[in-house]
Amino acid sequence: MLYLLFEWLHKNYDFPGLRLFQYLTFRSSLSIILSLIITTVYGRRIIDYLHSKQVGETVRNLGLEGQMQKQGTPTMGGIMIIMGILIPTLLFANITNIYVILMIVTTLWMGAIGFLDDYIKVFRKNKEGLAGKFKVVGQVGLAIIVGCTMYFHPSIVVRQTVDDSVKVDTAKMQNAAPMVLRQKGETYYYTQDVKSTKTNIPFYKNNEFDYAKVVKFLGEGYEKYAFAVFLLFVIIIVTAVSNGANLTDGIDGLATGTSAVIGVTMAIFAYVSGNTIMADYLNIMYIPNSGELIIFAAAFIGACIGFLWYNSYPAQIFMGDTGSLTIGGIIAVFLIMTRKELLIPIICGVFLVEVLSVSLQVTYFKYTKKRFGEGRRIFLMSPLHHHYQKKGYHEAKIVTRFWIVGILLAVIAFVTLKLR
Repeated sequence: MLYLLFEWLHKNYDFPGLRLFQYLTFRSSLSIILSLIITTVYGRRIIDYLHSKQVGETVRNLGLEGQMQKQGTPTMGGIMIIMGILIPTLLFANITNIYVILMIVTTLWMGAIGFLDDYIKVFRKNKEGLAGKFKVVGQVGLAIIVGCTMYFHPSIVVRQTVDDSVKVDTAKMQNAAPMVLRQKGETYYYTQDVKSTKTNIPFYKNNEFDYAKVVKFLGEGYEKYAFAVFLLFVIIIVTAVSNGANLTDGIDGLATGTSAVIGVTMAIFAYVSGNTIMADYLNIMYIPNSGELIIFAAAFIGACIGFLWYNSYPAQIFMGDTGSLTIGGIIAVFLIMTRKELLIPIICGVFLVEVLSVSLQVTYFKYTKKRFGEGRRIFLMSPLHHHYQKKGYHEAKIVTRFWIVGILLAVIAFVTLKLR
């Protein structure tokens, strides 16, 4: 909102200093600073309010050291994270940008699902919370909104290099975007902004993958099924990452710190994808108008770090599903829009390992119970962080080491941009 106001003032009255709001770096800095202020300064007031309303966590006794000491710690702290994301985004981002709009919708949508789940747990005294099928329906609903918008909205395009022969044909098309002649060194080439289901893929020669090719075996005309394949992938990614973040939120600071590292990765990807020079240098897709996502990513980083001020061991507040489901949904949608979703197994490796540990534990337990008459376990407890707690590792050490792994995975994800 402030961005649009200052742009209007600069255009009509040319006030000194307002030109700064044209720069993404300046607005990103303001975004992360304001987000930190909201979550740290005003976060204390939110914690006190939740204490007064007795919005405390009910802890099941799993036999973990120090677990019962967390009984009564305020939950639903995800409200702090959502405020820390939305307020700076609304103030400093261009809220007419379709990418920013989708991220705001994602934050509110997943926040509402998580809030409803926490409300049922805390105020209705139902430990199971919102039924799993309703959570999945909500996640699928968001994925359909995101997938349809990306496929049909005219402003969501990628810039591709086209041959001269293609130029002659497409120039005759009524709705085709104009060709632009560009120069790289002594080489001249044409580019065009087109609708596409292509995405970046690591460790591949051309670094691009078209979802339509999944059904190439159907023969001629397979491209018409691209939307269905793309939408299916979006649904799987949004559901998986959202639930992965939820499972990771099991000990103090783990999900928050890991998400902050992922947030930095997201911001860098948004920058290189939305900057034509960097995209050309790295030979990755240039996504017009996606640079505004940096403002959102900055607010996301600030919100996670600010919340970590109170969520680090020993936690003074838990994010609850209000925070964890929202964080997971944001990460998934953000990476889908920047065409980096196939890097999620690397970027969100900590989430992936947590999900796999639960899946393997449950599957193996059921298999051995059916075969041997008694269930056996791979891990002492799942998710994986509880396994290490059972082995006697201190909670803070587990969290720190998971953060280190997350940082290493982020570096690996950056390296893949140049690996072919």
